[in-house]
Amino acid sequence: MEPFIRVVGRAASLAEDNIDTDVIYPARFLTITAREGLGAYAFADRAFRPNGAPVLVAGSNFGCGSSREQAVWALSGCGVRCIIAAGFGEIFLGNCIRNGVLPVTLDSQTVALLHRAAQAGDSFTVDLQACTIAAGGRPVIGFVLPEPQRQALLNGWDETSAILARDGTLIDAFERRQRGEQPWLYPEAD
Repeated sequence: MEPFIRVVGRAASLAEDNIDTDVIYPARFLTITAREGLGAYAFADRAFRPNGAPVLVAGSNFGCGSSREQAVWALSGCGVRCIIAAGFGEIFLGNCIRNGVLPVTLDSQTVALLHRAAQAGDSFTVDLQACTIAAGGRPVIGFVLPEPQRQALLNGWDETSAILARDGTLIDAFERRQRGEQPWLYPEAD
């Protein structure tokens, strides 16, 4: 997974609430098994397209509905690296983190301000190290992301990499101890 440090670029605005995963990635495309190229199917039944914008400012409860991970893959495939909304579907939010897309939850007034900035064509800077968003000449906005998710995105860690980073020393110690106590579990290579 590509690390997320900072993204600079324009933002797309989709102010509609309750955009579910079927709107993001329609069910009829679920038979496509390759992850690559799914960006072509993002919002296939809508006139809306992020058009390469790295930031998407969305309505509340974005990504609700079914748990299809392809919705995040499709957004990522069309260039979206960060989604800002007043709220997300719970599974969708987790899928974003696992796939290198930063979900930022802000209050609805701040999201409305960012919709206006996106519609005005302002440049956005989303900085995960500082946990800030700058849009045009507006004041910098801070956001919070739980530290384990923040570290996973900053380092480009999938779930296995995050576990190894957190518990690698303990895992190594366990394996050394187990090799000594139960060597038959570790046959030597010929």
